[in-house]
Amino acid sequence: MTRATTVRAVLAAAVLLVSVLITLTMSPRLGLDLQGGTRMVLQAKDSATTKADRESTDRTLEVLRQRIDSLGVAEPTLTRSGEDRIIVELPDVQDPRKAAEVIGRTAQLSFHAVQGPGTEQENGKSAGLTLPDEKGRPLALGPARLTGAGVKDAGASFDAQQGAGWTVALDFHKGAGRDWTRLTGEAACHPVQDDRRRVAIVLDDQVISSPQVAPSVGCNIGLPSGSTQITGSFGADEARDLALLIKGGALPLPVEIVEQRTVGPTLGAAAIDASAQAALIGAAATALFITFVYRLFGALAAVALAAYGVISYAALVALGVTLTLPGLAGFVLAIGMAVDANVLVFERAREEYAERPGRSLRSAMTAGFRNAWSAVADSNVTTLIAAGLLFFLGSGPVKGFGVTLAIGVLASMFSALVIARALTEIASRSRFVSDYRGVNGIARPGRVRTWLTRRDPQLFRSPRRWLLISTALIAVAVLGIVVRGVNLGVEFTGGRLVEYSTSRPVDVETARTALAGAGFGDAEVTTAGAGDLSVRTGDLSNDEEHTLRAALAEEGGDTTKVRDELIGPSLGDELRRNALIALAIAVLVQLAYLAVRFRWTFALASVAALVHDVIVLVGAFAWLGRTVDGIFLAALLTVIGYSVNDSVVVFDRVRELWAKARRVPVATVANRAVLQTVPRTVNTGMGALFILAALAVLGGDSLADFALALLIGICVGTYSSVMTAVPVALTLEKSSKAPPPARKRAPGRTSDARTKRRDPLDNGARV
Repeated sequence: MTRATTVRAVLAAAVLLVSVLITLTMSPRLGLDLQGGTRMVLQAKDSATTKADRESTDRTLEVLRQRIDSLGVAEPTLTRSGEDRIIVELPDVQDPRKAAEVIGRTAQLSFHAVQGPGTEQENGKSAGLTLPDEKGRPLALGPARLTGAGVKDAGASFDAQQGAGWTVALDFHKGAGRDWTRLTGEAACHPVQDDRRRVAIVLDDQVISSPQVAPSVGCNIGLPSGSTQITGSFGADEARDLALLIKGGALPLPVEIVEQRTVGPTLGAAAIDASAQAALIGAAATALFITFVYRLFGALAAVALAAYGVISYAALVALGVTLTLPGLAGFVLAIGMAVDANVLVFERAREEYAERPGRSLRSAMTAGFRNAWSAVADSNVTTLIAAGLLFFLGSGPVKGFGVTLAIGVLASMFSALVIARALTEIASRSRFVSDYRGVNGIARPGRVRTWLTRRDPQLFRSPRRWLLISTALIAVAVLGIVVRGVNLGVEFTGGRLVEYSTSRPVDVETARTALAGAGFGDAEVTTAGAGDLSVRTGDLSNDEEHTLRAALAEEGGDTTKVRDELIGPSLGDELRRNALIALAIAVLVQLAYLAVRFRWTFALASVAALVHDVIVLVGAFAWLGRTVDGIFLAALLTVIGYSVNDSVVVFDRVRELWAKARRVPVATVANRAVLQTVPRTVNTGMGALFILAALAVLGGDSLADFALALLIGICVGTYSSVMTAVPVALTLEKSSKAPPPARKRAPGRTSDARTKRRDPLDNGARV
């Protein structure tokens, strides 16, 4: 073995060994949509005294963390998102009403002077805020003198020495402690048993305690912060709850639930099983296919594909990436796309072998890796751009898809350019492998290439014909968007979507009648597969959802909530706006990258094909009545990356052939380039289609739309990258004055005419 091969083999073995070790010793971090639970996004709001910025939101987050920890939720996760949002994930919490209980009341805690009974009136106006105390007696309260932000600590304890029973001790921050002393000192100026000697502690417009200042406290002297105790006929639980409310209720900012998602554990477990089955079946089909096409070297690529699966999974686990349902689908999809680089290399090696049949198998493979590098790099960069946009502009589970897709791309490049290359270089040194063409799979051109070479179809004799077909497809798609409309999911429109599973079958009309009788006449009821019901409404509180479920239970018996999504209208507008921004940025970034790497005509043609794919895919979902949501956006951006990937491979070959034959018409060069890249396009597409077909059949409702969008997108993208992008480029080249691309000179080669190789499109004839 050469030194380079040895280095690749050692590096591959080391990475694979570490990956296997991580896989066996560490467990993946599952998102709530896989393990079950509730996810909430809280929007912090400005208060009269505090602005909702990064610092105040962090303080609010810590208060919520203390409250949730005190109530014993298993492994909760709280993180700040942006400047003023808090993401709360509560595993195993299936009831949003319980989840709201866990998060607690989100209003601000405040301390008020009691001005007297709530029936007192002055000049026909209320003396102040009137609220009932713990026993239901109305109290007139003065303005808030200090807020819960000033509470440093609160704890319940049992006072056995003084015989006071359970008490709650308060401790304030320095500035708030002075306000507390002043407030209690003013209250102490009133007679004992007078309501005005009391101090009201208010949380969420409810008086949670209104203790009277002890007789021993002097007028205008007040209670010091550290020695304040609230006494009363408290039980142990009452004292602890009061301490928790005072301490945990001290939110610096009010918060509002703008997004809420609940997934049952059975749905998540079914998605994991379905994805695992799809991965195994799809990967096995892909491995068998490339082994059939490329024989021994295809089998070696299948081994590298298995290594890719282990490496990418280990990377996800080691980096602590939260594996969501779309992320899991992205991981499975990347397995099918991982063969792309191997197919590119093998097809280029076949071409090298065909041009010079006498060369060794090893030199043909080396040339294949060298010549395919440009297309591999460009195509993977475009996919990474799509993954980056998903991460930075997506939300929730869509971010997870972007992360897994990016890790999958990087791992696939390593498996193809290091592991597969090391295996093929070692195999190509064997005389048995080199001598028997039917064994190595590279020395023979392949059936598709042979058929195309024999027929030599002239695809671009009339480019306008293909542009008319593409225009017709766009017209049909736009007609579907206009006539049928785009069925935007609650993620983009706001509202609530709940899926239920009933013990007895309930048809849609019966469910609608039952819900209308319960006061939910505007609810949209559809089937959700396997006999489940999907209910979509506008504003729906957690208590109203409980009533809605009870109405369904009267018809369907035991009714279990499978999935629950609530999106506030403001967040829906924001997500819809971000989706459009993501698409616009995707187009502009791809255009800029391709313009730098290729001619402007090629870049513009690739983007035209990209826009064609987006419109056709959205139109197809409009005609089918499928939901367009965040998961669809993830599929759409993936299709964008895939479409540009295909266009890059075609135009990379056009650039290479045109540089070698600068006097040949560009239409002839483009036709030859397309015919040479069709085997790669077909073989790569088959790998992805095997995976997607398995996901569509086995993935259930949660992955069906995702797989369908990618199936349509890949088929349309494969067509447009050839039959739309190339005709557009040829049309633009007619008005372009830029010269053909310059040929790259090999190192050490002179410009002497005697040493030049003849252009592959030149038959040698001269006039």
